[in-house]
Amino acid sequence: MVRNLHMADFITCLNGLCGFMSIVSSLRYAATGEDKYAYRAMYFSPLGMFFDFLDGRVARWRNKSSLMGQELDSLADLISFGLSPACCAFNLGLQTTVDTLLLAYFVLCGLTRLARFNVTVANIPKDEGGKSKYFEGTPIPTTIALVIAMAVCYSQGLVGDNVVGGTVLQGTIAEFHPIVFAFVASGSAMISKSLKVPKI
Repeated sequence: MVRNLHMADFITCLNGLCGFMSIVSSLRYAATGEDKYAYRAMYFSPLGMFFDFLDGRVARWRNKSSLMGQELDSLADLISFGLSPACCAFNLGLQTTVDTLLLAYFVLCGLTRLARFNVTVANIPKDEGGKSKYFEGTPIPTTIALVIAMAVCYSQGLVGDNVVGGTVLQGTIAEFHPIVFAFVASGSAMISKSLKVPKI
């Protein structure tokens, strides 16, 4: 199987590796409470985005792409820009039952958005170079904005009991942090069919 992979596919795997290392760093933070692991978890996301940007450029430069590469790209993106940000959010304080259900919604939106892209990409209008003119819904790497916001909040100590927006219905089964709706909005934008984002 390795022989069938192109250079761009190996770069895509590095994106997936960054996502996995981010999740592992989140787990280490949960186990130790050491700041370095929280920051490391968030730093791996921009690195994954770099590899996500690079793999497409390399594929076009070498004029070599495949269905395998397309599937790899989606799976790597789900890890780096879906699961990884959700794990960071949980670590930084969004840990109530309602919080986790809404973070699950965010991850599932990313999953379905990537699946939809894979099955509809052939039907999206292309430019002269064969590149899709737009995305249906926001691309999943846009969740990097959430990661950057979390990094800023963490640096300011706005985590745990001090999370931005505080806690609603505290002490009840419906307790949640309103800031979690930033993830709900991001997930909803990903699965929107009416929202068309021009592809750069």
